[in-house]
Amino acid sequence: MKKKVALITGITGQDGSYLAELLLKKNYTVHGTLRKSSSFNTGRIDHLYVDPHHKTNLFLHYADLTDSNSIYNIINKIKPDEVYNLAAQSHVGVSFVNPEYTAEVSGVGTLRILEAIRFLNLKKIKFYQASTSELYGKVIGNKKIFDENSKFYPRSPYGVAKLYSYWITSVYRESYGIFACNGILFNHESPRRGETFVTRKITRFLAKKYLGSKEILYLGNLNAKRDWGHAKDFVEMQWRILQASKPDDYVIATGKTYTVKQFVEIACKFINIKIYWSGKGINEVGYFYNKNKKKQILVKVDQKYFRPNEVDYLRGDSKKAYKRFNFKPKYNFRSLVKEMMMNDILLEKKNSGLKV
Repeated sequence: MKKKVALITGITGQDGSYLAELLLKKNYTVHGTLRKSSSFNTGRIDHLYVDPHHKTNLFLHYADLTDSNSIYNIINKIKPDEVYNLAAQSHVGVSFVNPEYTAEVSGVGTLRILEAIRFLNLKKIKFYQASTSELYGKVIGNKKIFDENSKFYPRSPYGVAKLYSYWITSVYRESYGIFACNGILFNHESPRRGETFVTRKITRFLAKKYLGSKEILYLGNLNAKRDWGHAKDFVEMQWRILQASKPDDYVIATGKTYTVKQFVEIACKFINIKIYWSGKGINEVGYFYNKNKKKQILVKVDQKYFRPNEVDYLRGDSKKAYKRFNFKPKYNFRSLVKEMMMNDILLEKKNSGLKV
């Protein structure tokens, strides 16, 4: 039986690395794209990579979503059965600083892939577009949970770019018969999350605190609520979406929300710190009592981490996806935070030259 061939854009990212692992276990031949850089950025997939001079099912190619020719050439060369478009400028805060680049990569980049599929007449390709809960952005009316029928209201350049990707995927599905799907994924984290994202910023900081750091953690909106799941669960859903008999769009979420403050509180429990809060708004601080029973500041609010347009609440309804694919997450919020904390403590010990 012929092996399936998959192309993953953004294979070096959090989702890309977990998806590559999953597909390799399922005996796929996996091709991934990465941008040319003077330094290597393959840390998340180094454990998977084998020199192509030896027998391997993983191949890496230089390509960029801002360059149509590179996308066209790679798809024409490998003629994949499945394409997972996970590449993006995915940091919401950065999208306010670099809106044009975000639009080119996270928005028009999707069009370039779809156009290559259409032009090459590779109608058998199944295409997955990594969409996002940032499409919703703002709660409208009394409905406090978002599903596939909820109104979109993006509140960042990133959200707007992803809105274009969502609709162009739908247009190419309906206009050209391409098996094209959107996975509207709510926040999903893991030990492989980028260090500039708030969840990983928290766990890295607390791991250093556990080893004796005297630093203070500066955060933005402590009361922002997010629906946090584990990236491993969510990439399995990405694969399942492309195994369906018909293309469709799905919300992937846990259905539960926690504030940034609650994330900090639960993470602190794993290093035996009980955190207290005082003050309000930008003057709110988190503190604990050290071994000498002296009050010690742990968290402060810094306005520079607030977005120009805040999204205060995101919660997803995945009934459609879970019913269709008979799938439930293996991780809950507490187990996710624990895994991130334990991994970062181990990482900090290695960086400090301590025995692990």
